[in-house]
Amino acid sequence: MTALVIAEHDNQVLKPSTLNTIAAALLCDPQVHVLVAGQNCAAVAQAAAQAAGVSKVLCADAPQLAAGLAEASAAQVLALAPSYSHILAPATAFGKNIAPRVAALLDVAQVSDIIHVHSPDTFDRPIYAGNAIATVQSSDKIKVITVRTTGFDPVAATGGTAEVSSVDAVADAGLSSLVGRETTKSERPELTAAKIIVSGGRGLGSKENFEAVMTPLADKLGAAMGASRAAVDAGYAPNDWQVGQTGKIVAPQLYVAVGISGAIQHLAGMKDSKVIVAINKDEEAPIFGVADYGLVADLFTAVPEMVKQI
Repeated sequence: MTALVIAEHDNQVLKPSTLNTIAAALLCDPQVHVLVAGQNCAAVAQAAAQAAGVSKVLCADAPQLAAGLAEASAAQVLALAPSYSHILAPATAFGKNIAPRVAALLDVAQVSDIIHVHSPDTFDRPIYAGNAIATVQSSDKIKVITVRTTGFDPVAATGGTAEVSSVDAVADAGLSSLVGRETTKSERPELTAAKIIVSGGRGLGSKENFEAVMTPLADKLGAAMGASRAAVDAGYAPNDWQVGQTGKIVAPQLYVAVGISGAIQHLAGMKDSKVIVAINKDEEAPIFGVADYGLVADLFTAVPEMVKQI
């Protein structure tokens, strides 16, 4: 059998999360196909065809697939499912929206958020906010899986020569429609794909302090900006900056945590970062337990000084 990866994209660009998911799929089966479902998405299909390890790209192009809605996307996957032993999607908002619906319609148990593949039917996934790792085995004929992208190094984005084949798009069932979309544009790297992230917590005290302290540091490092849930709940930062169990899972080369105590839910979202730097005036803060470098200091003094020195 063959593994099918559901590509995450915006009809123009293939999202990096797809490359991590392909890496996981290759450990399940050496034959990997990628489904690109969207509208006017030929460029995405060509990008997927260049990804290392991909044998074939299936392109379903239709207006009802343009928005990536769960109902239409799941129906498209379902039409192809009998030909595959594994169906994988990234454990992002995109994948978490589609995969459970596919699993339910196939009447199989989804295997969520895997971080390691032992064999085609056995996987590791974190539980209890990452404090324990469960090894799970699936006996389902078709395995529906979401992949924690930080658990797998991405395959090379170029070098592949997979063929691109068009597949018939499923009819629109009319179950949902896109009313509107509000997007924010930023010159900073995308949080889940950034190599450097500077993240602020409740210790910053206010939205104004957050911007005044964190923005210069992010600018100097060319970093994405993140925040703890406490900072987001307090209104210091927007919701899409939240890092943690109920936010985004990240694993950059460098993670700088400023004024973050290190609650277990936050650590679950960033402890796989390659190098962690923590700045907090409380020397007993849990964040120091995972930090590679820790500075016990007043962040309002330390961070501006760091900016001057960089």
